[in-house]
Amino acid sequence: MIALGVRLGEMTTGGYTLLEAPRPKQTLVHLHAGAEELGRVYAADLMLQAGVNHAAKALESLTAPPQLAWSAWSESAAADFAANRVPPAVEPLDMAQVVLTLERLVPEDSVFTNGAGNYSGWLHRYLRYRGLQHHGRTQLAPTSGAMGYGVPAAIAASLLYPDRTVINLAGDGDFLMTGQELATATGYGAGRGAGKLISLVIDNGSYGTIRMHQEREFPGRVSGSDLFNPDFAALARAYGWNASRVDATSQFEPALRDALAASGPTLIHLKLATDVSTTRTTLSAIREAALKRA
Repeated sequence: MIALGVRLGEMTTGGYTLLEAPRPKQTLVHLHAGAEELGRVYAADLMLQAGVNHAAKALESLTAPPQLAWSAWSESAAADFAANRVPPAVEPLDMAQVVLTLERLVPEDSVFTNGAGNYSGWLHRYLRYRGLQHHGRTQLAPTSGAMGYGVPAAIAASLLYPDRTVINLAGDGDFLMTGQELATATGYGAGRGAGKLISLVIDNGSYGTIRMHQEREFPGRVSGSDLFNPDFAALARAYGWNASRVDATSQFEPALRDALAASGPTLIHLKLATDVSTTRTTLSAIREAALKRA
């Protein structure tokens, strides 16, 4: 195993430790530009102080092995990934189908942004991201996952890359934190180049993540997580945006096609049932499970 220019103390994923300390089971070659990192956490079989660019050029000259020991594992992981992208049906508005429709219709170099919230799970579970080598950065949220990040990030991306379409997904509470930045987009002409600027507001009438934790820890005892929202489509029009409202899955594709054909930025207000909590469960199911534990 080669750890190329990374801090080995961070080699974990999904709670699974890739490397055991202090001596990994794998043969470990550690390459890093900083000598202070080499051997700092793990004992490597070979430690080389080298920048990634130089190391990659040297590795490129190596002959690839005729057979990979992890081929079966890779195939199994690919099958798991494909199965995870098959969504359960949800009525009347299926957010999985919304994201799959985005994947199918928007340009492949589109930039996606979002803030923090359960709603972002649909984007990250169902959208197949293009590799970094194809179009550069296409997903901005992991850089800063705070609530309210998505709208200003999308506007900035649209102004920086006017030829690329930018899609923002925002929860209703998330959008209310920085939604006034629609005025910035209008004032500076964002979304009026070859690329489109589209913001999806996923409105379930609550701070969904907070409500989920309330139901999990204190089932039925809801406090301060309800929202009393405006008509987001009307609000967007007041800022000079195009806007529409979607209440059912069948309405989304026509609304998206209109947004992709429109002159100027577009907000699509998606009305989601409060009970739809995550890509895998509902608030009522979370509450029922919590009550059983109690």
